[in-house]
Order: sequence, then structure tokens, then C-alpha cells
Amino acid sequence: MTASGPAPQPSDQQIKELLRSAHTIAVVGLSSSRFRASYGVSQYMQSAGYRIIPVNPNEQQVLREKAYARLEDVPEKIDVVDVFRRSEFVSEIVDAAIRVGARAIWMQEGVADEAAAQRAREAGLFVVMDTCILKAHRRLMR
Repeated sequence: MTASGPAPQPSDQQIKELLRSAHTIAVVGLSSSRFRASYGVSQYMQSAGYRIIPVNPNEQQVLREKAYARLEDVPEKIDVVDVFRRSEFVSEIVDAAIRVGARAIWMQEGVADEAAAQRAREAGLFVVMDTCILKAHRRLMR
């Protein structure tokens, strides 16, 4: 964090470029319950052509995709780590995203951790906080 406060969000153009270039989204906290926001958002992103990888130790499979307990268990390259967990869990998720070489960390609406976001930026990750990926995709990619 700088003396002037938290880092600004990326521009719409930067977010659009991330959404255009990303292929694989690991969704941490993705639930198989159709009533959860994580399910609806992931289903939308899957229908938009993204490969969704569920990361949730309580699930076996979500949206016809094998679920993994941790980011470190995912056997393929991750472009975006989409976080559907409470803010207090973000720090450990960011550390895992850095370890697996993800390109970006995306914290859903209501999810923010400036210190973890700064660590991610310093490690070279693109960071979006407190923003719904579905809403951003609908707004920027149509």
C-alpha cells in the first residue's frame, strides 16, 4: 500500500484484454449448489467459452468438471484464479496463485484484501478486487 492509499483497479481496457486472452479460470469456492452465486457465475463463464476448474475440497465435480481440493492440485496452467471465498481467506489463496504461476487473481464482489493484492501485483499477477467477473464480461465483451 502506498502513502496515497490502495492501488487503483485496472482500467476497463486492461480487464477486457485479460478476459480476451484468458482461457482457464480456476474458481476457488465453486459450489455444486445451483443457488450459489459461484455456480451461476461459473456456468455463465463456461458458456462464454472459458474452461472452468472448480477448486473446493468439498466437491468432486461441478459443471461437468473435476474439482480439486487446492490450487496446487490443478494439473494445468491457470490463467485466472476467481475467488468466491470471504476476504479473510484471500491471503492464502493469493499465495497459492503465486506458487502455481497464475496470470491473474480476481476477487468477486465483496471480496478484498489490499495487502494480499499488493503481494500478487509484486509477483507479477494482474489483480481485480471487489468486482463480479460475470458483470465485467457482460459489460466489456459483448
